[in-house]
Amino acid sequence: MEDSTWGRLQEADWLFRKMIRRYVKERDRVTVAGITLPGMLILHKIINEGEQRLGDLAEEFDFTSGAITALSDKLEKAGYTVRKRKEDDRRTVLLDVTDKGRELYDRNDNIGARCITLLFEGFTEEEIALQSRFYERMVSNLEKFSETLLTLGKQNAEVTEPPTPEQKRSSTPKKSNYLSY
Repeated sequence: MEDSTWGRLQEADWLFRKMIRRYVKERDRVTVAGITLPGMLILHKIINEGEQRLGDLAEEFDFTSGAITALSDKLEKAGYTVRKRKEDDRRTVLLDVTDKGRELYDRNDNIGARCITLLFEGFTEEEIALQSRFYERMVSNLEKFSETLLTLGKQNAEVTEPPTPEQKRSSTPKKSNYLSY
């Protein structure tokens, strides 16, 4: 791979990770009546689709089971949701919205729309369409991300042969304006 291409990849990687860090930092600073934006997402999902299994919420929003439990605890403690057990399977925990939670969401439903417009402000419709395609491809690229890198790490630990060009690239320090792994 040419150095100029590698440099552009490093820059894109750095900016992508910077964007994610900045988004999470900003998102986590926002609370509505003591509820974070991820909590508002949960309320939105329940209001639009009905009661939800905690595991399904964790899966959809890419939260750990601990994170979804903590969010559910806060929502329930504030009186915005209630946990229910399925009659036919007591192990299954469902989260449903209360009237108080619905009122909170209805009063603040403009916040979600404003989040989106703030993020994509200044982009043309064509640029937004391109971004969507790029994000779809990146999500697809992430499908085996950890598995591939863990396998490579195991191979690196076992191999005593000279590294392949792909392995060599990451171990050859070159001047870069971007932090690397």
